[in-house]
Amino acid sequence: MIRPISGFSKLSKKEKIDFLVDVYLGKSESKRHLIQGFWHHDQDEQKVFDEFSENTISNFYFPYGVVPNMLINDKLMCVPMVIEESSVVAACSKAAKFWMKRGGFKAKVISTVKNGQVHLIWEGEPSKLIKFFSSVKKELKKSVGPLVKNMQARGGGLVDIKLIDRTADEPGYFQIWADFETCDAMGANFINTVLESLGSTFQEMVATNLEFEGKERELQVVMAILSNFTPECIVEAWVECPIEELDDKGHDMPPEEFASKFSRAVRISKIDVNRATTHNKGIFNGIDAVILATGNDFRAVEACGHTWAARDGVYRGLTDVEVKDGKFKFSLKLPLSLGTVGGLTALHPLAKTSLEMLAHPSASELMQITACIGLAQNFAALRSLTTTGIQKGHMKMHLMNILNHLESNDEERRLAKEKFADETISYQAVRDFINSLRKYH
Repeated sequence: MIRPISGFSKLSKKEKIDFLVDVYLGKSESKRHLIQGFWHHDQDEQKVFDEFSENTISNFYFPYGVVPNMLINDKLMCVPMVIEESSVVAACSKAAKFWMKRGGFKAKVISTVKNGQVHLIWEGEPSKLIKFFSSVKKELKKSVGPLVKNMQARGGGLVDIKLIDRTADEPGYFQIWADFETCDAMGANFINTVLESLGSTFQEMVATNLEFEGKERELQVVMAILSNFTPECIVEAWVECPIEELDDKGHDMPPEEFASKFSRAVRISKIDVNRATTHNKGIFNGIDAVILATGNDFRAVEACGHTWAARDGVYRGLTDVEVKDGKFKFSLKLPLSLGTVGGLTALHPLAKTSLEMLAHPSASELMQITACIGLAQNFAALRSLTTTGIQKGHMKMHLMNILNHLESNDEERRLAKEKFADETISYQAVRDFINSLRKYH
């Protein structure tokens, strides 16, 4: 029977591994070597990785690939992506090459405002608290001056605050809503620090103000936290060309028919939640991969993006298409809260390399690059779906995974690639072929 362990976090890394191997991994020396085998050869670098998280025992590798020929706002880029889904980088690369010859990707940042809330409970007449807030608003903003000073020097800071009455939703519930500009930082720690200060200061103001009596002086700060939903931190990316330029050697479909089917596929993602979910997952295949490569928070971006997709009460596909006056335009508009300074962007050696590869972009520029990759991935997926079908390309890329699973050697790989160049790929078919080769060797 396995018993709980006390003080696990205080153990050394070696002691943690010994415990896991002895208790959960059958005392296997091969597992011990496997875990240690993924340590960085440079001890100083490994120490950096260890301190990214808690109870770390090793590193978990993901492929780090690049998409060349991404023409964004007339600038040719090579975009890094971290993802294990084999077809994603290939699909983005193919879309990049396709649109490079048709003017490339365009993008613009519409707004970069982020927000957070101080969640409050106060028993009293709502209008009385609202009036009081208005009278102390200037003083309340001034109270966080020392906290926002450095951000203001970079052109950002606390943009505005307001008190929102939410008592219709929850008895006594109010919010201090705060808008922020965080420049090239993602700004989570900055925002949360300012919010906590606003909450405690306002709580003290209420408690010491003579206008309030009894219970009115008891304002409870439930929590103070940024929101990962940033509907005013918006970027838009698009591609466009004459319909006749949609002709592609990869399929024999007339460009007019392709534009029509492609448009219908996008419309289906707007009306069917089952398709919308998969449609948007494909977009985030591209977006998440760039976010990981640059040391940003893909979980926050995903949560925000899916909330944005359901902002009118129905979950919908995030991309849009317009076929009008002989032109085809495909676009993506969504919130992206990213940073290029601070956090992992400054600590992770490959994140720093990624930003260098992208010519040290500002946060706004990284928003545009990331949105363009999401659009490229969605274009590639929809083009496959509406022409040759998704499985042909997917399974060709998946062939290498199957061959790895079967522990194929170089000669078996070469013969398998030849064999399945124009045949349907399945795990069983590949396995049977490899087994047939091994019978005669």
